[in-house]
Amino acid sequence: MNDSTSTDATSTTAFRDLIRETAMSFKHVVSEHNARVDARESGTVVEVSRGIATVDGLPNVQSDELLRFAGNRYGFAFNLDRHRVGCVLLDEGESLQSGTTVERTGRVLDTPVGEELLGRVIDPLGRPLDGGHRLTGLQRMPCERPAPGIMNRAAVSVPLQTGMKVIDGLIPIGRGQRQLVLGDRQTGKTSIAVDTIINQRNSGVICVYCSIGQRSTNVARVIATLRSHDAMQHSIVVIGADDAPPGVQFIAPYAATTIGESFMHQGHDVLIVYDDLTSHARAYRHVSLLLRRPPGREAFPGDIFFVHSRLLERSTHLRAAFGGGSLTALPIIETEAQNVSGYIPTNLISITDGQLYLSPKLFHLGVLPAVDVGRSVSRVGGKTQFPAYRRVAGDLRLAYSQFEELEKFARFSSQLDEDTRATLDRGLRVREVLKQARHELLSVPQQIGSMVALTSGAFDSLPVDHIRQAERTIHRTLREECPGLCERISAGQKLGDQDFQQLKEFVHRAISEAAQVGP
Repeated sequence: MNDSTSTDATSTTAFRDLIRETAMSFKHVVSEHNARVDARESGTVVEVSRGIATVDGLPNVQSDELLRFAGNRYGFAFNLDRHRVGCVLLDEGESLQSGTTVERTGRVLDTPVGEELLGRVIDPLGRPLDGGHRLTGLQRMPCERPAPGIMNRAAVSVPLQTGMKVIDGLIPIGRGQRQLVLGDRQTGKTSIAVDTIINQRNSGVICVYCSIGQRSTNVARVIATLRSHDAMQHSIVVIGADDAPPGVQFIAPYAATTIGESFMHQGHDVLIVYDDLTSHARAYRHVSLLLRRPPGREAFPGDIFFVHSRLLERSTHLRAAFGGGSLTALPIIETEAQNVSGYIPTNLISITDGQLYLSPKLFHLGVLPAVDVGRSVSRVGGKTQFPAYRRVAGDLRLAYSQFEELEKFARFSSQLDEDTRATLDRGLRVREVLKQARHELLSVPQQIGSMVALTSGAFDSLPVDHIRQAERTIHRTLREECPGLCERISAGQKLGDQDFQQLKEFVHRAISEAAQVGP
């Protein structure tokens, strides 16, 4: 009996001690806890259309602020009316309906940036589309950012080599330039941009390919091409797919530009391709009309020029004090029936620093790349061009344009004088030399070798269909026999008369050997 009483007393004492310790711990936690009131502003969906939603409430929402809908879907504030907010959706809105709750996130529309994006395929919000790991812990920057000030910019001074003779020799592009690529459908616009990206493999240039409203099969083909040529290691692909909401297509180029700018401010040279801004303009028109913004010419909103200018003005070459990097833009647009005087084409021509016009007639004739030299221009790149190009291709652009005009009139005449025949014969050889197969990119010394052979008359004695084989012979042996000269050309050094004489002797000897071997 005494043992039982003692055990009960011990148990009671232990229980009291446990209660006392628990109470002290609870008192300590309560004293250390600092309660914080977190105010959340929410509203409700009033109306939903394809790609947009009208929201009631959110009186303090800001322009371009990211909004979260029920079901973890997102959109951003676009129209800030007095009583309601017009929201552009970034996810499919099938599950949204009147009465759905929407909350402010307190941050503007942004995208991840950083070297971890290299080799990845993402959407404008940074969500992976390539099946790889999620991108977490990256710094995020706003998609909409002001363009660098005029005093922060430096002159465009370094060429961006595309690997294509007709562009590098006749219509050059500089790092920090905005060069428009335009033409009808199926004329090779995307191919030029992809080849330019591939040619940057060993140049240190980081590339961003932004697809806007393109078919998924076409985008998959571009990605496969970049991977097969080992170009994804220095590239980032941002996709606003054709089946994505119009809002995703609208913000895609701004997000891609922010990604490129992050590298530019670190001192890197960046190339960004917008494929294409015609689809971007249509997506902006779509959301603007649904949100009842006043339409203008061709139903585009009146600020469509500003929409594209504030995007392309972000491409520049920075002064060394501000990083010294550059952002080169290759915006692509689609013309209809070769009409370059349309609303969107004329807007973008006036914004950019030059244009590459691709002719469907040349494309159907098999002249690739189908660049119409007479209608293309580079207002900046000529100042950055290597001296060797200016020496061998200075008058080539004008002579080729004159040949194309003469060729049109020669079709209506059966009798031509000797000078006209000689001009036409020379022009055909120029056209043959400027032809280049897709993904068949050439280094600077190889291009200079071909142009020296052309301007010195080395190809004049060859039939036109033998010129391609002669070019291959020149390219194959140039590096082997003239390595020092090739290094100087690649470095952009100015060549003297003796150097060009050596080149002429080399190409004439190579062509003579090729003629003896045969095609």
